[in-house]
Amino acid sequence: MANILVVGSMNMDIVTQVERHPVPGETIQGRETGFFIGGKGANQAVAAARSGASVAMAGGLGSDSFGRDIRKKLAEDRIDLRLVAEKPAATGVALIAIDKAGENNIILSAGANGAYGEKDVDGLHLSGYDAILLQNEISPAASRRMLDRAEEAGIPVFMNPAPIAGFDRADLSKISFLIVNEIEAEELSGIRIDGIGKARQAGKQLLEAVPHLVITLGGKGSLYMDRAGTEIETPAFAVHVVDTTAAGDTFIGAFAATYLAGAELAESLRYATAASALAVSAAGAQSSIPPEEQVRAFLENEESAAG
Repeated sequence: MANILVVGSMNMDIVTQVERHPVPGETIQGRETGFFIGGKGANQAVAAARSGASVAMAGGLGSDSFGRDIRKKLAEDRIDLRLVAEKPAATGVALIAIDKAGENNIILSAGANGAYGEKDVDGLHLSGYDAILLQNEISPAASRRMLDRAEEAGIPVFMNPAPIAGFDRADLSKISFLIVNEIEAEELSGIRIDGIGKARQAGKQLLEAVPHLVITLGGKGSLYMDRAGTEIETPAFAVHVVDTTAAGDTFIGAFAATYLAGAELAESLRYATAASALAVSAAGAQSSIPPEEQVRAFLENEESAAG
C-alpha cells in the first residue's frame, strides 16, 4: 500500500447544467444546480484513497458549513485530516457550468486555499511518505515551498501545475512526475498539440526539465515519456461523457496509488485511464471517482469484450 501526502486545494463545487456555455455578457437559463465536494487536491486524495493508498491531506479550510461538509466527506474515505489547517477565510468555491456535451467551464474562488502559505508547509512532517501529490490551486508561494521541502527530503512529487497561470517553469526541475493535459503541455512547451506527434515533440522538450512525464489527451488517451527513452501510448476507453470535472485528478490519484504500490508502469497507466473513463461517465467531482473494485471490474469487462 502506498503512503501518499496530498498538499492542495479543497473546494465546494457549485455545478450548474446548461445547454451551452454563454458568450461574454449573455445570461442563459441553467437546468439544475448541485453541490459537490471538489478541489484538485481533495479530488486527487479521494482518487488515491479509493485506489488503495493510505492518504493524508494538507491544505486550508474555512470554519464555515462548506468546510465542515468537506471534512466530513473526506473522512468517509479514511483520509487523514490532521494536517488540514483551519483558516480565517471562507472555504474555497468552484463555480462550474457543464454543457450538454459534458464540457465544463470553471471559475475558482480560492478562499482558504489561498490563505494556506509557506508557514503551513514548513510545519508539515514529511517522513514516511512515498510521494507527494501537488497542484497549483493553493498559493504559488506554498506550492514552491512544498517543492523545495520535498526535494530536500528526497520525496518524489507528482504534480499537475493547474491552473497553469502563475506557475513558474523554473520549478519543473523539482518535479519527479509531471502530469499535464494538452493545454498545460502547450503552455509549458510552447508547442501547439494537435495529435500524438506534436505531443511527443512537446514531451521531448519538457523532459529536459523533468524525468517523467504524462500528457493526457482526452479522448485520444495519454502519452508517457521518460528520460530513459520509454514511451507508452495508452488509448482511451469509449464511454458516454456526462461530466469531465475531476477526470484529470482521478487519473493522477489512481496512477500514483497503483504505481507506488508496485504495479508495472503500463498497468498503472491503463488502470488510471479506466478510472478516469468511469469518472467522466458520472456527474460531480468526488462523487464520480470510482473505487478500485469498480475499476478492476471495468477492466475485466473490457478485456473480455476485446478477447
